[in-house]
Formats: sequence, C-alpha cells, structure tokens
Amino acid sequence: MSGAEPGLVSLVGAGPGDPELLTIKALRALQRADVVLHDFLVSDEVLDLARREARRIVVGKRGHGPSCPQSEINRLIVSLARKGHRVVRLKGGDPLFFGRAAEEIDACREAGIEVEIIPGITAAQGAAASLGVPLTDRDGSPRMQFISGHGRNGDLPEDFDATILADRSVLTAIYMGRRTFARLRDMALAVGIDPHTPAMAVFSATRPEQHSIGGTIADLPERISSQPSAEPVILLLGWALRHAVREGACPRGECPGEADETLPTNRRRVA
Repeated sequence: MSGAEPGLVSLVGAGPGDPELLTIKALRALQRADVVLHDFLVSDEVLDLARREARRIVVGKRGHGPSCPQSEINRLIVSLARKGHRVVRLKGGDPLFFGRAAEEIDACREAGIEVEIIPGITAAQGAAASLGVPLTDRDGSPRMQFISGHGRNGDLPEDFDATILADRSVLTAIYMGRRTFARLRDMALAVGIDPHTPAMAVFSATRPEQHSIGGTIADLPERISSQPSAEPVILLLGWALRHAVREGACPRGECPGEADETLPTNRRRVA
C-alpha cells in the first residue's frame, strides 16, 4: 500500500516463541500488516500468522555477531511508513523489555508517524509459567527485578551494581546474560552474595524444545557453557527458585546448593 498519508507503525511483542501466547491485538496487527520487520528470535510459527501478502524483512541482532544497525532499522521503519505502509515491528518477547523500543518510537515521532505499542509475554514470564515458578510471592519473593547482562560496550552495562543481587527477597531475571554471566557471578560473590543462591537457565522458553539447567550462582555459568550459543536463554536468580527446583524444575528432586556435581539438563516438552 502507498499514498500521500503516512502509514501506521506497530511495535508488537511476539512473545518468547509459543504462538498461542500472542495477544488478540498482536494477531490483528499481523493480519493487517503490509510489512513485518522482525527479529531473529521471532518463531516461524508466529511469523506464519502474518498476512500472507505481507513483506517480511529480517532486522535481527545477534550478540557478538552480524547485526542490523539500529540506525538502519529506524530508517527503514520511517521510510516504509512514509510510503503509507502498515508496518509491524515484531520483537521477541515484549517490545518494552530491552528491545530498543525508545529509539524506534523517537524516530517515528520525529518523522510525524503514528506509532502504537502492543505488549507481549516477556521471556521471564514465559519461562516462569512453564516451570511453575511464581515471579512474585508475598511470603518468599515479594519483589521482582529485570536486568540486562549486555551493555553498549558488549560487556555488562558500565553502571552495573552487583549489590542489587544480594537481597534474598528479590527474584532476578537476567536478559542477554549468557556471555557475561561468569563476570556477573564474580562481581556478585565479591560483594558478598551467598554462593548457594539458586539459579536457573531456561533455554527456548515456551517452545517445544524448552529445557532448563539448575544450579547456584556460583556454578551455573560453567553448567551452561556447553549449550548451543544460538539458543535463546533467560537466567533466573533468587531463593524463590529453591522450592520449584525440588518439585520438578530439575530432575530427581535435586536442588541448587546440594553436593551433587552432576546436575543434568532438564528437558521439558511444552504443551
């Protein structure tokens, strides 16, 4: 579609992978789209829900690998919308969680283009739900925090403060933290966090191939080092995990902090 009037840009959350977790509003946006600009992490099952005639363009980013520059994504969004297209910027998880949404929103507003935001299920929610782990609990974990393990410099964010991990009443979700988790662990131990603090890595959350590895903050970085680097992973950290691990998030009732050094990977098929 083209015309004198600019089109609409929709920043849409694709969720962590399971297409049934899309909101109705997200589905409607996909089915009216002229162009879909999507990340690598968006599953094929979700992309298949877009309007058949919609043009699909990959604009994904890979950690420490070839990526589409954010400036080019902004330029493409604006250019397509100025031609009157209905543009869906489809992001894995929720567009407002470490998705650079602010830069894309600003680019649209500066160009006078209407932009809407359609939230999605973020990876921490999807992983916790499929493991049966409450993200908050009035008795065990009344607070939740979401942090990024990847800054502009490719390492931990320059202002990262490891003391935020020391509160035993907080459950922490770490995004984009696979490559920096060992350094985060070292910084956390240096400021006095209990080395037995339960930790879990959930790979491909909500997808049929989902699997998880449990351990402690002290040993989990080494436990996950052999996993394929292309697999999306969300890291969960906090004492609220200990009961879920005992009840089946890890096999045979093994839990973070136990002496067994052979804690295996747990593979769970998502219904």
